[in-house]
Amino acid sequence: MRQPDVEAVFRQEYGRAVAVLVRFLGDIDLAEEAVQDAFTTALTRWPETGVPPSPAGWIITTARNRAVDRLRRESTRESRHAEAALLHAPDAPPEEGPVRDERLRLIFTCCHPALAPQARIALTLRLLGGLTTARIAAAFLVPEPTMAQRLVRAKAKIRNARIPYRVPSDADLPERLQGVLAVVYLIFNEGYGGSPELCAEALRLGRLLAELMPDEPEVTGLLALMLLVESRREARLDADGGLVTLPEQDRGRWDRDLVAEGQALVRRCLRRNRPGPYQIQAAIQAVHSDAPTAEGTDWGQILQLYDQLTAVAPSPVVALNRAVAVAEVQGPGEALALVEELDLAGYHVLHAVRADLLRRLGRAEDAVRAYETAVELAENPAERACLERRRRSLTRADPAP
Repeated sequence: MRQPDVEAVFRQEYGRAVAVLVRFLGDIDLAEEAVQDAFTTALTRWPETGVPPSPAGWIITTARNRAVDRLRRESTRESRHAEAALLHAPDAPPEEGPVRDERLRLIFTCCHPALAPQARIALTLRLLGGLTTARIAAAFLVPEPTMAQRLVRAKAKIRNARIPYRVPSDADLPERLQGVLAVVYLIFNEGYGGSPELCAEALRLGRLLAELMPDEPEVTGLLALMLLVESRREARLDADGGLVTLPEQDRGRWDRDLVAEGQALVRRCLRRNRPGPYQIQAAIQAVHSDAPTAEGTDWGQILQLYDQLTAVAPSPVVALNRAVAVAEVQGPGEALALVEELDLAGYHVLHAVRADLLRRLGRAEDAVRAYETAVELAENPAERACLERRRRSLTRADPAP
């Protein structure tokens, strides 16, 4: 057995194992440490014994044993009570409530209103996705030490405020929904950068949410958004693993079943007429999916949707995406003026968009420098390769627009 086998199990099962252990232990740090110890043990044992028939069950059992051992070593009254509860947990009756899935339950628990919104999302990404602090910080566009402090404070808040690890009641679900949707979408985006297992997990959670809350249009909108983006996975990379941008993709390789499902959900959202950020983003992706070719894209409609998105959920990233639509409708000069005003210096996509606009304006030298900055900031190898290819094409080509 190779190390990648353990890594694959980690990506697929880490969140479930932590969710189970958190419910048994009532302690986030202890649950995380126990699960990490279990995977460390797997790295040592599985090469000799092979992957067990139920890798997730093996990890959870081993993690639970590690937690019991630690509680015994600590030998305090409180830890002995926790040890006793843990040892009897397998025979305990299932917890009742509207949320049955362990991982989804943990998301709703972490999205308690006592926690700051960004802390809720960051903590859930850490617990469910097993993402490093550095990767979570990159998703939020903040320095790693800042994100580390947020995670520590969030765990302390849960512990000190005695926030219960329990299934939320029906009345609790709506007020926690926005945080839950944000977490699921960030898990999906993290996976789309190179971990298909995370995308599959986000889609699974999205479908569960849609079953749990069928009357919430934003739940439907998020599921539609993820389906439409996921439909392009096979066309997103070339034979060498390089990124293929949306205008360059072979649309014949898009998954038409996912496109049809996503578009049907968008139409359902439109009939409800209660627009929200995820529904609008899904509608934008639906317009892209409607176009038989890149040249046939209805950019005017996309710009109108970005105007609507800016009104309901303004952000620098939304403004950047809107500028891309402006470039197609009003020209690269108008778009560049908008991009230059954005405070996203550490975001590689801004420099990539700026480079493309400069290239279209005939400012080749400026475009090369912008591409170089984008390459330095990009973390995904496929994106770096794409940006580097574009930079090299400019150094060889005629600088005329």
